[in-house]
Amino acid sequence: MGFFTELFVRPRPKEHARFRAAMVVLNAMSNSDRADIGIKPADFPRIAREMSLR
Repeated sequence: MGFFTELFVRPRPKEHARFRAAMVVLNAMSNSDRADIGIKPADFPRIAREMSLR
């Protein structure tokens, strides 16, 4: 039981919030916007990780 308490009480890294925000931005893009910059939905997690580290 102590594991779950520690898991939920531990603060999340700042990168996690930035990753989620980056994913929201990427998912909000239209198909034409994605085509213009040459990314596909499969690239979203990688791009969001890179954005969150900046």
